[in-house]
Amino acid sequence: MLLFNLGGPEKLADVRPFLFNLFADPDIIRLPLRSMQKPLAWAISTQRYRKSQSYYRQIGGGSPLRRITDQQAHALELALAARGITGRVYVGMRYWWPMIEQALEQISSDQITHLVVLPLYPQYSISTTGSSLNRMNQLFGQNGKPPAVSVIESWQAEPAYIDALCRTIKEELDQFPTSDPAATHIVFSAHSVPVSYIEEGDPYLKQTQETVSETVARLGRDRPHSLSFQSKVGPVKWLRPSTDETIRRLAAEGVDQVLLVPVSFVSEHIETLYELDILYRGVAEEVGLKHYRRAPALNCRPDFIEALAGLVERNLEG
Repeated sequence: MLLFNLGGPEKLADVRPFLFNLFADPDIIRLPLRSMQKPLAWAISTQRYRKSQSYYRQIGGGSPLRRITDQQAHALELALAARGITGRVYVGMRYWWPMIEQALEQISSDQITHLVVLPLYPQYSISTTGSSLNRMNQLFGQNGKPPAVSVIESWQAEPAYIDALCRTIKEELDQFPTSDPAATHIVFSAHSVPVSYIEEGDPYLKQTQETVSETVARLGRDRPHSLSFQSKVGPVKWLRPSTDETIRRLAAEGVDQVLLVPVSFVSEHIETLYELDILYRGVAEEVGLKHYRRAPALNCRPDFIEALAGLVERNLEG
């Protein structure tokens, strides 16, 4: 099994090269001339890295994403073994170590003949799963005969995943002073993507809406909720409303209990630990929203790991 994830700088010195790798990806920034990709990535990373370093400094000096993803890989190996499935789980990051290149080198060295690819993105987007698959296929094309590969492209409505997500939400809902289901507004916050991607057929928005719909159906439709978007970069038109806008709107409407749910992230990293926990909490305090909580990312919750194991098992059976 090969787990895809974004990757993240583990120390402050990593931030600039990480940003370069990110913005050098043509699936992230699309340019008419490919020769301009690396110069533009250099310019953006040079301009942004000090500001980004300040964000990472506030969450401990680096991203925990590699550590968490390694833990998820180990937990998944154990969960599969308990189901009678023997195999190794590799980790391939798109923009930082261990990168897809290193994962595929190890897979080749281990003489793997059947590879199941499981992106740790519940919803498919060309900017996440698509980009990693493009890079994997490019590398396979350069290095002889690849193993047989099966890909779990998306799992936005996987019942066991939705159940795990609902449990994290319910655990946080129980912490609010008012337990009436109508008293707490649930804000599902997803990573934004350029609107042009959606217009060109990217299924990300539809799949994210499906995750929200399935989750609310299990929680009870009497739960007020919204879908908002975070983490946009650059001047192009991105999916809205932003999470910032949504928090301000809810406060203006008199809502005083809000639960933020990271709906496109399954691991803690900069978008949860800085944006949701620090940046948007600050917005909530600024507009006088009394009770602001955030559901934790699923990380290595046993029910979430079992959901991943179920996905892999069904893929092997199919």
